[in-house]
Amino acid sequence: MKRITTPLNPEIIQELKAGERVSLSGIIYTARDAAHKRLVEAYLAGEELPINLEDQIIYYVGPCPAKPGRVIGSAGPTTSGRMDPYTPLLIRELGLKGMIGKGSRSQEVIEAIKEKGAVYFLAIGGAGALLAQRIKKAQVVAYEDLGPEAIYQLEVEDFPLIVGIDCYGKNAYLEGKVQYRLHT
Repeated sequence: MKRITTPLNPEIIQELKAGERVSLSGIIYTARDAAHKRLVEAYLAGEELPINLEDQIIYYVGPCPAKPGRVIGSAGPTTSGRMDPYTPLLIRELGLKGMIGKGSRSQEVIEAIKEKGAVYFLAIGGAGALLAQRIKKAQVVAYEDLGPEAIYQLEVEDFPLIVGIDCYGKNAYLEGKVQYRLHT
């Protein structure tokens, strides 16, 4: 398992390969489709954005409220395709370098990943309670009115991920199918 930290830089991203397991530590942000829509609308209107996405990672999650004594509640990934209408702009115009979610991505997102040297990570769906244990700090930083879909800043430690789509466009979902066919 490869250990990486945020913010992401080109050297780290270029070393990552689709299907590879990584352990991520550092600061990441959360956002789902409502927050993505607001970010894109604000950018297109020439407004100042509430966070700087340059070289950052967005985790597609709407965390559950924290129980007493906990930093955050269950924090499992949301289906990434819901963010696909907004993601190419965030990558191309705002410098977003990483995304964490579950499921496949559109061809337009894959092209933006390749064009700008970004990476898409997969988190294990159904493991939200376990993933929450890897979150050491959580703070709402924008769009508080969206409740669990607000943008949070998270500090993660040894957050387990799989490289879903690397900066070369290789896709773990497709590569996995090929590997399965070769061995059956």
